Amino acid sequence: MIAPQPSEDHRTPGTGGGHDPWSVPAPPPPARTSPQWGREIRTALLVGLPVAVLAGLALGVLWPVLAPRVPVVSNGRAVMLQNSEGQQAIAIDGTFLLTGLAVGVLAGALVFWLRRRRGGIAEVLGLAAGAVAGAFLAWRVGIWLGPEEDLVAHARRVGEGVVFDAPLKLEAKGVLAGLPFGAVGAHLLCTALWGPRTPLPTPGREFPRWKG
Repeated sequence: MIAPQPSEDHRTPGTGGGHDPWSVPAPPPPARTSPQWGREIRTALLVGLPVAVLAGLALGVLWPVLAPRVPVVSNGRAVMLQNSEGQQAIAIDGTFLLTGLAVGVLAGALVFWLRRRRGGIAEVLGLAAGAVAGAFLAWRVGIWLGPEEDLVAHARRVGEGVVFDAPLKLEAKGVLAGLPFGAVGAHLLCTALWGPRTPLPTPGREFPRWKG
């Protein structure tokens, strides 16, 4: 006697071949769009160039104003520090770093509020690149606006035994990272707090139907 074979309707759901009548239909996969490189490059330049110029000039002007001076004196043969134990050189680097962080935070927040509806990876890359360029611009502008760079010529002009200010310089080049770090950090923080949210997909509301 031949035993009856089970029909396909009695297969256990989830074992590989049966149909689960209570399963929710899977949403269709999102359509893939190719990146528009021309548009992304324009966005990066539109953000990076103003940040490099405006933030760089702002930091370049503030640095020589806020940084302490290093007093030096000439004895007729050489130029030496007036106070060999002074910490002004370290303070100059710290002033550039802290001022760069402050200017970077303002730049990153301003870029976010001006372009918060059109944000993207190109905007962040442009902000970072512009802030790096602005840090180097600020370094050169600050030296140019500060005391005279030609130390020997300055010593000859003021004369022997006269105290004058040494030119500004950065001993630790790592402080150049203050401006880009502050700009990108502030932009990412603003995006996390006030950026647009992607709506979550809603599950299907149709009742499952038996296949007849």
